[in-house]
Amino acid sequence: MASFVIEGGHRLSGDIHPQGAKNEVLQIICATLLTAEEVTVNNIPDILDVNNLIQLMREMGVTVAKEGIDTYSFKAENVDLAYLESDEFLKKCSSLRGSVMLIGPMVARFGKALISKPGGDKIGRRRLDTHFVGIQNLGADFRYDESRGIYEITADRLQGSYMLLDEASVTGTANILMAAVLAKGTTTIYNAACEPYLQQLCRMLNRMGAKISGIASNLLTIEGVEELHGTQHTVLPDMIEVGSFIGMAAMTKSEITIKNVSYENLGIIPESFRRLGIKLEQRGDDIYVPAQETYEIESFIDGSIMTIADAPWPGLTPDLLSVMLVVATQAKGSVLIHQKMFESRLFFVDKLIDMGAQIILCDPHRAVVIGHNHGFKLRGARLTSPDIRAGIALLIAAMSAEGTSTISNIEQIDRGYQNIEGRLNAIGARITRI
Repeated sequence: MASFVIEGGHRLSGDIHPQGAKNEVLQIICATLLTAEEVTVNNIPDILDVNNLIQLMREMGVTVAKEGIDTYSFKAENVDLAYLESDEFLKKCSSLRGSVMLIGPMVARFGKALISKPGGDKIGRRRLDTHFVGIQNLGADFRYDESRGIYEITADRLQGSYMLLDEASVTGTANILMAAVLAKGTTTIYNAACEPYLQQLCRMLNRMGAKISGIASNLLTIEGVEELHGTQHTVLPDMIEVGSFIGMAAMTKSEITIKNVSYENLGIIPESFRRLGIKLEQRGDDIYVPAQETYEIESFIDGSIMTIADAPWPGLTPDLLSVMLVVATQAKGSVLIHQKMFESRLFFVDKLIDMGAQIILCDPHRAVVIGHNHGFKLRGARLTSPDIRAGIALLIAAMSAEGTSTISNIEQIDRGYQNIEGRLNAIGARITRI
């Protein structure tokens, strides 16, 4: 198990480039199963979750070729359906959250899918009901094999249907969408997720021959087609990494430029950091963050304490609340962080409290942060990364702290951030991988 040793208190300076979006690329790779023709994908990040899914595709019989430093081609011409019933395949699925999105393409194209309960971050309950009920609405049969702990999904031919999702699940919408494109007839998905990554998936599928309308809204209409074809696709920059770098600059009083961020796809993220008092400006498709000695949290118009909460797109993504909570520890003023979607994601705050942060954990979903206004620094500490997003938040805290910190279980950070210490060290950080 690897660790980071971080020497805190160093300012950053220079340009940094965000990687390709993890949450998009997992959907896109699964979607390549919908055709026997070649699909080429650019801007794929070199991170653990993505590499594990690419390797799983190879083992499924998909021909995968690395065409460039961040470009891969996928050709699912000879998928090994027998391997998909093996214990080895099911065990690998159980350790990879993104594997749940194999269900839609597999059932749509091959009429059958097996999946074990997928793993991923330990951030509370992450229901699969939306995935399963949506694909059942298309005519698939679900059976749970208790002895093996697996779900078996079968369908002769999926049939288009109207459905109102119980939650605007991103991966749930993606899964149902990928199943519906090859279903017979018309499918209507209401309360669909509409994140930029979902929009990207829709546009790629349309280039492959699908007929999806309503893109960027929460009402998607899909006219089923007989088959899909090959295409090329370029993954968006990772908005979570962009937000992480904004927070990092503020905490370390640094001046940095985040390059090629696809600003139009960041939604409310820049404004949410401005509400914490952080100055940033759009320069073309870059974000410039000037060095700030202090930043002050806004209050609401009536003078009440600022609340920052997650919400389905175009609301604030829950993946950035951990970063915003850490950034607030050094702001002037107080803020209530309300994590609505996952009930265990705020439990890492005890580690920040040990570092000297003033945080009141009200319940599993809410924490009040009383900012230090850089009056004194956080203290270096021995830390453990519980999940991807808390991991990067703790790394930001350690970079701003006085003294040296050690973060263990950094495999969690590696799941979502490509060569993070190398890229940060290049602009002035002091991070060593042990």
